[in-house]
Amino acid sequence: MSAWLPSAPCTPGTCLERTGSVTVVPRAVLRLLAVTAVLLAGIALLPVGRSLPAHVVRRWCRAVVRASGVRIRLSGTLAPAPAGGVLLVANHISWLDIPLLAAVRPARMLAKSEIRRWPVAGRLTAGSGALFIERDRLRALPDTVARIADALRGGAAVAVFPEGSTWCGRAQGRFRRAVFQAALDAGVPVQPVRLRYRLADGGASTVPAFVGDDSLLTSVWRVVSARGLTAEVEVPAPILPGSHPDRRSLARAAQSHACPGRAGEHTAPALTAAPVTGTGGVRRPAVVPERRPVPSLRSRTPASGVRAG
Repeated sequence: MSAWLPSAPCTPGTCLERTGSVTVVPRAVLRLLAVTAVLLAGIALLPVGRSLPAHVVRRWCRAVVRASGVRIRLSGTLAPAPAGGVLLVANHISWLDIPLLAAVRPARMLAKSEIRRWPVAGRLTAGSGALFIERDRLRALPDTVARIADALRGGAAVAVFPEGSTWCGRAQGRFRRAVFQAALDAGVPVQPVRLRYRLADGGASTVPAFVGDDSLLTSVWRVVSARGLTAEVEVPAPILPGSHPDRRSLARAAQSHACPGRAGEHTAPALTAAPVTGTGGVRRPAVVPERRPVPSLRSRTPASGVRAG
């Protein structure tokens, strides 16, 4: 199995809330239409491509999230980004994570090559200057790391989800180490970002999670149908070049900021996962519940057990 294809035990049946505050259907439909309109506006901006000012990209990405009915709460190190390349890394929960990261700092996303063929999203991703990878080819990993390093040396911001798969937000994966080699080779800082989703009462929410065999349309509808969702984007201080000697310690430091431990937030049946390809563009597991209980999904590790780098 490729090092780019870890899997997670999270599934819609075991991790996603099925009850809670739900908005009326007409309002959900209006939100869905609003999201579509904002995405089409993004396609209209493609001819000018990367020449768009950063503040325009930020506003467009925030508009995507807000059109979905999700409020954004930013906190942490929000000073102007330093000049030069930077590697942005974040935990991965939802399709909303991508515009949320760009709302912090527009960046070239690391995306799998199949996304090029997606309608709308594929064109937007390619037009944004994304770096595409062939996730099924382990031999392509060194070349991918080299291309990321070249982009960073050239002064680009590159955004990556090092968990390699989406998790529900109450469980989390391990940051794969390979991508951090690019930051070491280029001598650039690593900017961790922590993403969380909460309900109106402040409780953690898994509604935006895009996991398992969930379809993109189902996930989008669940988000636009929810009431009172807030996306929290926490930006800790960047990890400066030279502060860690190798990619292993750098990955651990970044994960400690982006995915600090969460104790006892979720209980679910143990899961046995066999990797399959989901509609969300990431490798996801086909999951069969077992009869033995576990105290928390947080204690589970990716079923693939693969190591990157």
